[in-house]
Amino acid sequence: MTLAITGATGHIGGMTARLLADEGRRLRLLVRDPSRAPELPGADVRQASYGDERTVEALRGVDTALMVSGAESDDRVGEHRAFVEAAVEAGVRQVVYTSFVGAGAASAFLHGRDHGATEAIIRSSGLAWTFLRDNFYSEVWPLYADESGTIRGPAGDGRVATVSRRDVAEVAALVLRHPEAHSGAAYDLTGPQALTLGEIAATLTQVTGRAHRFVDETMEEARASRSHFGAPDWLVDAWISTYTAIRDGELEAVSQDVPRLLGRPATSFEEAMRAMR
Repeated sequence: MTLAITGATGHIGGMTARLLADEGRRLRLLVRDPSRAPELPGADVRQASYGDERTVEALRGVDTALMVSGAESDDRVGEHRAFVEAAVEAGVRQVVYTSFVGAGAASAFLHGRDHGATEAIIRSSGLAWTFLRDNFYSEVWPLYADESGTIRGPAGDGRVATVSRRDVAEVAALVLRHPEAHSGAAYDLTGPQALTLGEIAATLTQVTGRAHRFVDETMEEARASRSHFGAPDWLVDAWISTYTAIRDGELEAVSQDVPRLLGRPATSFEEAMRAMR
């Protein structure tokens, strides 16, 4: 069985590829820049990206593909559609897609709507599928703090069940080992607890030794504090929806899918932060 891994130069794709390569699995790595592809024993590196005409040929002979969601763009759903169509044309049997918890047209996190649309495209394609619906990655929260250690956003006292990237990669590898056993399954991947952003800031202070804090913003303050980035309105709206989705309780549910699948507890936020040290 040949497995294709997209996004192999990134965190989830790269970690998943390494886990499978260590077991001697036959991998095909689809990357935009082959010079950045991880050097893994026996891996077949192909240059291709979502919407790229080379994707069909890059996927020929592949049984199952890990489809890591594309970068934020105003046409991400179109890029995802192009990849799914290429997979169908190439004869791929199953796609494992990294989606988002609560994906759908009503998702308060605006990018969650892209994921819902992509899930619908995959469902209607005729491909077998598995959806890994990740919560926000634990490892991104230090990046959301500014130079003073402040995390800003209209999240109030809402909670978020952040998930470690390592846990997501381990689940992806598990599914890819026996994809047929997970066909038609959608897994919610979360950490073991739901934290307020104040608690996240306190944990960052404890682990890093650098003071962090959370500042709750109004919607107007949130737009003003992001205006200097010069980002388009749709992207600013998506950034802010990260926090409003937390405020509105859409990301607080703790799932048991990670411990059930991996046979161990999900990685806590503090553990994920200590692993980054």
